[in-house]
Amino acid sequence: MNNEDALKLVFKISDTIDYQVDDKIVTILEKQDHPIQKFFRKLKFKIPLYKKIKLDEYGSFIFLQIDGKKTVEEIGENLEEEYGENTHPLYERLLMYLNHLHVNCNYIERVN
Repeated sequence: MNNEDALKLVFKISDTIDYQVDDKIVTILEKQDHPIQKFFRKLKFKIPLYKKIKLDEYGSFIFLQIDGKKTVEEIGENLEEEYGENTHPLYERLLMYLNHLHVNCNYIERVN
């Protein structure tokens, strides 16, 4: 995939992910429902039902831009408009972060 194709990618937030937004900061709620966790809960161990992962300011901004319609290029333009030079090198970092959310975390899915 070349750079031009990468900028035209569109992502959406996975339907299996729960999250909360508090003062523009996103907290991902990962359900902890592995059979072993369920077993230990029955034994009265205090295992939370959800693991909470709090995204930083930049990560939250990007996550909230992912709507199934905006391209990577549009998200990058919005990010640069909001945070200016602090985002550079813009698209290299943005694509790496989106790839991490997609491949490693399964928080987002490709639309196209």
